[in-house]
Amino acid sequence: MWDVFLSYSRGDAEQVRPLARALRDGGLRVFTDETGVASFAGISDTIRRELARSKALLAYYSTGYPEREACRWELTTAYLAGLEEGDPRRRVMVVNPERGTDHIHPVELRDARHAPNDDLAALVTAVRAHVARLDGPMTAGERTVRRRPPGAPQPRPGFLGRLFELWQVHSALHAHAAPLVTGRAAAHAVQIRGMAGIGKTALAQEYALRFEAAYPGGVFWLDGEAYDDSVSSHVSRALGTDDLFGHFDAAGEPFLWIVDGVPARGRRTARELADMAAPHPLGHTLFTLRSRAYDGLGTPVDLGPLDALHARVLVGGEDTPADGTQGRAPALVEAVDGHPLALALLGRAVRAGHPPHTLYDRLHARGASLLDALADEDVTGSLIRDVDTVNAADVLRCAAALHPLPLTVEDAERVLAAADRVPRAVAHRQAENGVAELRVRSLLAPLADGGWQLHPVTLHAWHHHDPAPARTEVLRHTALRTLCGGRRDPVTLAFPGSRREAPVAAPSESERMAAFDIQVELVTRIGVQELAPGTGSLREALTSLKSLIDFTRATLHTYNIHLEQGSQAGAPTVQSLAYTLINDVIRPFTTPWHPRLAAYEARCPADVALLDHETAWPEAEAMRAELAALREPLRRIAEELGGISGADFGVAATG
Repeated sequence: MWDVFLSYSRGDAEQVRPLARALRDGGLRVFTDETGVASFAGISDTIRRELARSKALLAYYSTGYPEREACRWELTTAYLAGLEEGDPRRRVMVVNPERGTDHIHPVELRDARHAPNDDLAALVTAVRAHVARLDGPMTAGERTVRRRPPGAPQPRPGFLGRLFELWQVHSALHAHAAPLVTGRAAAHAVQIRGMAGIGKTALAQEYALRFEAAYPGGVFWLDGEAYDDSVSSHVSRALGTDDLFGHFDAAGEPFLWIVDGVPARGRRTARELADMAAPHPLGHTLFTLRSRAYDGLGTPVDLGPLDALHARVLVGGEDTPADGTQGRAPALVEAVDGHPLALALLGRAVRAGHPPHTLYDRLHARGASLLDALADEDVTGSLIRDVDTVNAADVLRCAAALHPLPLTVEDAERVLAAADRVPRAVAHRQAENGVAELRVRSLLAPLADGGWQLHPVTLHAWHHHDPAPARTEVLRHTALRTLCGGRRDPVTLAFPGSRREAPVAAPSESERMAAFDIQVELVTRIGVQELAPGTGSLREALTSLKSLIDFTRATLHTYNIHLEQGSQAGAPTVQSLAYTLINDVIRPFTTPWHPRLAAYEARCPADVALLDHETAWPEAEAMRAELAALREPLRRIAEELGGISGADFGVAATG
């Protein structure tokens, strides 16, 4: 039997050797693993056996310690052994070589008096005193029966790893047990949050199983989706009392109150969620939910995908098919990005004999979802059920168009503005609303640089349940033109007789859309469409040309193109053409003729029709002649706008 099982990260081996030597010189029997651990989970048979033969675990708790699976497993095993005996610190001692304690989990260990790392003699004395109080080795065996909390759903296969997340949950639930280091004197609810199928319920079940010794008052499981007074009445019947507060008050022991699957905001208010919490202060409340809209009602523990090592094990490992072709298990892992539900379904199919490369191809095939087929139910529909507004759906479509690249609010804004021809300010509000809705529903994950990432399983589900695929195609095409068109390498044109090359950037989608809008207005105006002699109204022509100036300005503002910068040398742009249209073509005509016509119109007799009065104007023919002269420059501008927009309305200028 060992007195001490010395647990440490491989990266701390040099610092730990003097410590191990001092402990042995102090008469203690010390086990250290000098060979490292090769298995995927970091737990070898030797580690399991020797930990069960040890009185206590001494953790060299550096910042790198919790990053290793083996260290997490060793510490959790010793911690739970002490918890079963009534004190989680009974079988665990901590050496903290760092300045702070925030990296230490569970929180009870953070609050413990840590062995002095800089005084080996004092440390040995402290360890010997602690071990002397222990009668025999710790109980370090795995549970042979995987019990579920009463009322909990049947667990899906696939719980693997997640030890650090278990620590986070436990530390958050018991933060008030270490008030000096956490600053919290009362218990707070804890939320396990994450996208559908990411393993929230499985983590809650695993926590209830492993840490049930911390809750002698019992573990209670409630369905958040169906939660109402009848649910708590069910608990009352199970306990044989209508007075839940009185029951727990009389028992005087802490209990765990799990509310699984709380609906998204909109179906439950914050007040209703608060009412679901444990009915007595001795209760520790644990919610599982997709929504991120209830930050004020508990400490969040955000659950992400499984790491690559555990994901590979869950789906079937690095295999090679019998036909000798390269296995696709790693590709399957990457395709679903560590999503536990998808991995479990794919892993089950691999174990049933389906080649991974075949599953990979079917996963990306059109038609029915492979995940739905493997689950024998519509699991993908539940993954995106919370995409229930127009803004959320459109932003998700934008994210899908860019996947696997991240999405920003500005990206979505540009796509929506171009696709719907709405002002950027309007599109910005739509994009912000959509991103916010998807974020609180855990359908977009935030990135460090401010962008948002769409999970491939969410993308897969959306492809199979998109209620408006035609809208998706519109936004996809717009996204490619708007966001990717400007990223292409510039085209170079060689000038005859010269070795110089000039870069010509492809017009952006805003340029193309602005050009098209102005072009449509331009080719339908009186100035471009020839008037038969003696027909039409000069006042109408002036009004039409004036409105064309206003429309052009508004279009440039809509697409964020600044007219005041003026014309630019080189290839024509919407900006330069608009400047020419307004300042070089229309204004030279309207500036003199508008006041002259207005002055003549003011002298129109009351009993004469305005059009008849205009026809009798001595300057009418001169104005008509100048109006006809506008057609050529207007058609030329329309043609050049067509070169940007790609549209041809048959108004090419004549030579």
